[in-house]
Amino acid sequence: RNRKSHMGRKQQGPRVKKRDHKQERSDKESGLHAAEQLSEVASAAQPDHGVGFPLAMWDLQQCDPKKCSGRKLMRQGLVRDLKLGARFRGIILTPNATDCVSPRDRAVVQEHGMAVVDCSWASLDTVPFDKMKGNYPRLLPYLMAANPINYGKPCKLSCVEAFAACAVIAGLPDVADTLLSKFSWGKSFLELNKEVLAAYAACDGPEDIIKAQARWLEKCEEELAQRKLAKSMDDIDLMGDFVNPNHQLRGGDSDEEEEEEE
Repeated sequence: RNRKSHMGRKQQGPRVKKRDHKQERSDKESGLHAAEQLSEVASAAQPDHGVGFPLAMWDLQQCDPKKCSGRKLMRQGLVRDLKLGARFRGIILTPNATDCVSPRDRAVVQEHGMAVVDCSWASLDTVPFDKMKGNYPRLLPYLMAANPINYGKPCKLSCVEAFAACAVIAGLPDVADTLLSKFSWGKSFLELNKEVLAAYAACDGPEDIIKAQARWLEKCEEELAQRKLAKSMDDIDLMGDFVNPNHQLRGGDSDEEEEEEE
């Protein structure tokens, strides 16, 4: 009787705890999310050909893809796409930063690279900067854009111009040449900003960059004031003794010319 009872318990076996499928699914999704973030960081850490260190971009798809310089660099394999929430270990060029990029950042650039935020200047208020994570957010100092969309406008740089400016300031002008060579107008950016970029590259830290920027802006204001003064003086005729040859004569001047011909 005891043997049968023992065999009965053996056949029943221990109770198996029911599996919580919801918890498993949640754990799996969390693991996939973490793996995705790690994958983004790892992919951004891989150096790209022609540069020597990683270049990356958060693309918010607010710009025309046919005109976006960042997307062109991505198609050529020079820049990697970053998803929102991914962390980038290098310099992040963003208008949300507080410190300017400076020559002190060279080691970080060479080891971990640069990243930009590709968004519309008209939609900065909607950009989720809090989801673009990193240890080195940086501002770019005053520079003039040379891209076809914003040519001559201060500070409204394209993605490739931002990369190039950071590279020059960090003491890596060859990288800037490599990136800008992909665009027909690329060299004009360096030509347009040659003097001020040289001043920034000669600085030490972000404090010196701010001072160099202030000196450059003061110089620009003085030159603008001189041009305005020269133009106003050029348009003034003093007692008829000085006549601007670029202004066409009107009224009875044609009659005087006819009398001289006769």
